[in-house]
Amino acid sequence: MSKKESTKTKADAVSLADEEGVKQVLMNSVLGLWDVVNNLTRLKPSKRDHYRVTIFGSARAKAGTFGYEETKRAAAALAKMGCDIITGGGPGLMQAANEGAATAPERAQSVGIRVDLPFEQEVNAFVAQAFEHRTFFTRLHQFVLASDAFIVAPGGIGTVLETMMIWQLLQVHHLENTPLILVGKMWPGLIEWARSSMLSADVPLANAEDMTIPRCVPNADGAIALIREHHQVWLSKNHR
Repeated sequence: MSKKESTKTKADAVSLADEEGVKQVLMNSVLGLWDVVNNLTRLKPSKRDHYRVTIFGSARAKAGTFGYEETKRAAAALAKMGCDIITGGGPGLMQAANEGAATAPERAQSVGIRVDLPFEQEVNAFVAQAFEHRTFFTRLHQFVLASDAFIVAPGGIGTVLETMMIWQLLQVHHLENTPLILVGKMWPGLIEWARSSMLSADVPLANAEDMTIPRCVPNADGAIALIREHHQVWLSKNHR
């Protein structure tokens, strides 16, 4: 190291007693790490063997209920088509989707992307490949990177968070040509609220076309039909 470089290093040193200086170093370092992560995520496979569908939904639904059985049926149908199924890896409708995917292990993978929570069980028994995250932020980022389509079953605040993030990424074109399919009676009201509240202001808070991004369907059959259509287009592009 040259004398000039050595002097510069000493001049740039930050004492641990300098609280603001230490905070700045930490913040810059964390932002630098995210730059590295974002740069790495630009790398995309030239070809992926399996189309991947993420299914979001409530952790509270019980086996045997209509929602559980419908979610399992939808996932099983998609797995037979050769679609990998990705969920949050927990109980409820996540487990239902992984259970459905597990009915066709020779055709599709059953994947769980978990987040560390103090009150939830471990990864459900039907997950064949599991990933674990400490934060919702990094977990949601993996869902985005891994998925070709999203199905949203009925769910609570966590499911709404996931839905809104995907909707926003599609709105700003950080995601392209990625179906966002909302299944069941609870979702049309959400879309109507967004439309009436965001488009009726003196200065609209969104564009009219933004309200067409999520596709609402009444049941699993509607979701399966939309995925089948998109899957065929994907196959034509990825398996020439």
